[in-house]
Amino acid sequence: MKLTIAGAVAAALAATAMPAMADNHDLTGSLPDELKALYDNAAQGLMPSAYDDFEMPAKPWKWCHSESYQGNPWRVSVTEELHRLVDGLIEKGDVTSFEISDSNGDVSQQINQIRTFIESGCSIITAIPGSSTGVNDAIKASYDAGIPFITASAYVSSPYAINVDSNFWRWGYDMMSYIADKLDGKASILMVEGIAGAPIVAMEREGAEAILADHPDMKATRSVNGNWTANVTKTVTLQTLATNPAPIDAVWTTGSESRVVAEAFAEAGRPAPLITGSITGDALGYWKENPDKFRFEGNAVLPGWTAQTLFRVGLRMLEGQKPKLNVLLIPIPPVSGDNLEAWYEPCMTPDSVSVFPVPPTDPMPVEMMNEYFTNPASIGFDYESVPGACDAE
Repeated sequence: MKLTIAGAVAAALAATAMPAMADNHDLTGSLPDELKALYDNAAQGLMPSAYDDFEMPAKPWKWCHSESYQGNPWRVSVTEELHRLVDGLIEKGDVTSFEISDSNGDVSQQINQIRTFIESGCSIITAIPGSSTGVNDAIKASYDAGIPFITASAYVSSPYAINVDSNFWRWGYDMMSYIADKLDGKASILMVEGIAGAPIVAMEREGAEAILADHPDMKATRSVNGNWTANVTKTVTLQTLATNPAPIDAVWTTGSESRVVAEAFAEAGRPAPLITGSITGDALGYWKENPDKFRFEGNAVLPGWTAQTLFRVGLRMLEGQKPKLNVLLIPIPPVSGDNLEAWYEPCMTPDSVSVFPVPPTDPMPVEMMNEYFTNPASIGFDYESVPGACDAE
């Protein structure tokens, strides 16, 4: 198999790699309003899909997954859920094997691993890339070899990838707006960001700064990198508290580490701040045991539905369905601090670092996902069959 997109079209696609919605409102013209809204201020470069005339590999498929980092429970859970879903295809005989690589933050290593996947005859490569541009040549090589390349949670600028993503600019904006709303626009804020250089970190930061620009009485007094990892986040938070005796009213954090942030403040004898982030099982367990020490407003950027949407898009493409765009944005469910009980389950404790809540309803219902494809069809995915957070306990 080989690529069938004309060279001139490919050049045009590459030339359009610019921030989404700048001059590309027409690209979302066929989408319903609820999906169009997801693209407002999205930082990802929006282009037409390069897969309109792509010849998909025949069954049975070999599914390969390229990870850039497996150093935290969130990333591990993405892989585990993707593995579970692909295992279902293996049982049906549609897939022969599921293979995974992990570059542990080394972009050069991830490039080599992707090229090894290509040489080994993978039918599809799904990935969480470690760079928005660094793996682009490898993605092009995958495309040229007739292997569709789909990313999750880490946008790449290559016109030869399909990015299953969320509007992280909007998420950063929303989390800072929660702080503005809850604290009446006056706050000293500690910002705990993810891995320096990761594609979504800049998106989240820019969204947060848009709120700060409109609220002169809200100040980000310190910014540190927690690497979306509990022990790193706790260490940098404790160091910040030890060297900054001034009050901190809120912690804007973009990871799944709200519990260790709350613990750090409690251990330092500091008042509980309002914490943003993505809700987790250990945070809910900590809240259940320490309701006076955990103040939260955020969302649910969860590994389960990240893997599920990645899988669903990948399988649709293997089945010959054509995505309309190179970036398919998925809504991020909000989680109110006043409604944590709805997300809590009995197996959740402060030690449940590998337990993640399951949204009560599908964040991306079938009818909504259908709108992203020119020829949608059922792939047999049933959200009701997704295991609950405590099912494996």
